[in-house]
Amino acid sequence: MQRKAIVIGATGLVGQHLIKQLTEFYDTLIVIARRPPRYINASMRFYQINDFDNLAEVFTSVGADRTADAFSCLGTTKKQAGSDEAFRKVDHDYNVNFAKLCHDKGIENFFLLSSTNADSNSRFLYNRVKAETEKSIMALGFAQLVIFRPSLLLGKHKGRPFESISQKAFQLILPLVSESLPLHPISAKRVASAMAMTAHDVYERSKFRAEVITTNTDIIENKQMLAMTRVKN
Repeated sequence: MQRKAIVIGATGLVGQHLIKQLTEFYDTLIVIARRPPRYINASMRFYQINDFDNLAEVFTSVGADRTADAFSCLGTTKKQAGSDEAFRKVDHDYNVNFAKLCHDKGIENFFLLSSTNADSNSRFLYNRVKAETEKSIMALGFAQLVIFRPSLLLGKHKGRPFESISQKAFQLILPLVSESLPLHPISAKRVASAMAMTAHDVYERSKFRAEVITTNTDIIENKQMLAMTRVKN
């Protein structure tokens, strides 16, 4: 069976690494984004979208069906979005809308990039919205939903000066900090690796799964991603 993946958020910090790694496991990679990703190969089909409010219209032409897996690395910050409402629209509404479109097409496996701080009771908007997004997508009932909750992402953040400053500070002390700590920073490339590896594992396990479809949600915490992608000497 030809394997197919559909990705949004492919030009972001994690997404740009993810699509490169997914090409090792999928025959066709469908990317929906505002601009072309840096990495493009022959197996990739790029669909440009100027406004994610029009996602449903674009989605009808991408050839999504139950043989595909869906990935979302879409996200922003309040500063980038410009307001609380705009931030929520991107991080919650666009992600949930994408998930609904995928579910309606019969897609069974959905992989969501979230945050280690996702908490519906947090006093911080960012954390609350991440938790609300997780909950909304869980409610759709995918056969397999996997949520990834990384800590501080290491990599070049466009338009995120605070995170860049934090990264420089952490780089100085990282060799002294145990990866077993829940809030240990993690590189975007390692998060992408964890997502790709998990998706492949789900695929391998599905070969032995009964035809009766159940709903299952797995949450991969930061500590697990660090362990999964640790380079052994």
